[in-house]
Amino acid sequence: MKIENPAQTQTLGADLRALRKARRLTLAELAEMLGRSVGWLSQVERDKSEPGVTDLRQIAKALDVSVSSLFRQDAVPVQEQGYIVRASARRPIGSREAGLVEELLSPDLTDDFEVVHSTFEAGSQINRPVTRPTQEVGYIVSGKLDLWINGTTHALSAGDSFRVRGEPYRWMNPYAQPAVVIWVIAPPVY
Repeated sequence: MKIENPAQTQTLGADLRALRKARRLTLAELAEMLGRSVGWLSQVERDKSEPGVTDLRQIAKALDVSVSSLFRQDAVPVQEQGYIVRASARRPIGSREAGLVEELLSPDLTDDFEVVHSTFEAGSQINRPVTRPTQEVGYIVSGKLDLWINGTTHALSAGDSFRVRGEPYRWMNPYAQPAVVIWVIAPPVY
């Protein structure tokens, strides 16, 4: 696998391309969903054209990500681009619904995987199972989390880890304390 220049991967276009590919969409398919030309979308992915706010909303909706996840939070010093993510500069990702707060720990979405810091608020849960074409590994940093994988519920505590490989899963935190989980997902989905 060719390692790209980190300064070149820290772009909106690179992230959009990675998200599109993770969803197994061609340029033509995504352009059609957006009502835009393939040429326009290609220019956006190559950072030759900058999408407007309305475009970003449509792209976020089509790729099933939050608009805020498409924005950089803080300017990153050149020597840290592609290498370092400061705690104060984590990008929020996901929808923040159901009591789940997620932040991207990876510098960008151009790798074969992404690393996510997930905080499951006390009493939070999702009711419908999620199935994604991914491999996901999680490590419980603190708190407790119940994880339902393909029909079986697992009670997890700090220090425990898990793996999900394309199976339906859902989570719940019926406990009084938040659960913090480091989640690795391949390919990236945010």
